[in-house]
Amino acid sequence: MPPARPDPLPATVAGLRERTWSRLTHAAFLRGDFVLSSGRRSTFYIDKYLFETRPDILRDVGRLLAHLLPSEATLLAGPALGGIPLATAVALETGMPFVIVRGEAKQYGTARTIEGRLAPGDRVVVIEDVVTTGAQAVRAARQIEAAGGQVLLVLAVVDRCEGARETIEAAGFRFVSLYDLEGWPIEGP
Repeated sequence: MPPARPDPLPATVAGLRERTWSRLTHAAFLRGDFVLSSGRRSTFYIDKYLFETRPDILRDVGRLLAHLLPSEATLLAGPALGGIPLATAVALETGMPFVIVRGEAKQYGTARTIEGRLAPGDRVVVIEDVVTTGAQAVRAARQIEAAGGQVLLVLAVVDRCEGARETIEAAGFRFVSLYDLEGWPIEGP
C-alpha cells in the first residue's frame, strides 16, 4: 500500500466529508459485471449519475470540492457529461465561473469544444467525477491548454486507484481526489 498522502481538506469539514462519502456510496455503488469507459471490466461501479442527480449529495460534494481549489484559480472546467453538474455545484458554492469541455466539437452553431468564456491565461481547475485511468481528464486538460488556459489542477470526486493519478501526473498535471478507493471503505449495498 502506498504511503498515506496528507489530507488536503481542513479538519473543520472532516465530518461532512465522512457523511457525504457514506451517502454517496449508498446511493451510487453498484455490484455486478460492468465495462468501464476505459474498456476494463469491473465487479463494481460507482454510478456518478446516481449521486450527481441527488441535490443533497451534489451540494455537499460541491462544498467539499470548493475547499480543494487553489486560491489562484480563476475558472472551473467541467468535462461533459459528468463534470458539468460538479462544476456547476462548485461554481454556485464559490461564485467562480466555469466552462464546459466537450468530448468533440458539435457540428453546428459555434462548433466549439469549450463552451463558455475561457480567456488566455485563465488559471483553471478541471473537475472530474469518477476517474479510472485518467485519460478523459488529461484530454480535457489538454483542450483547456490548447485554448490558452493554464491548468492548475485536475480535481476528482472519486479515484478508483487504477492508474488515474499516475496518468494525470505523467501528463504534467497536478491531481487531487476528494475520495480514493484505497483510503475510503465502500459502504454501499
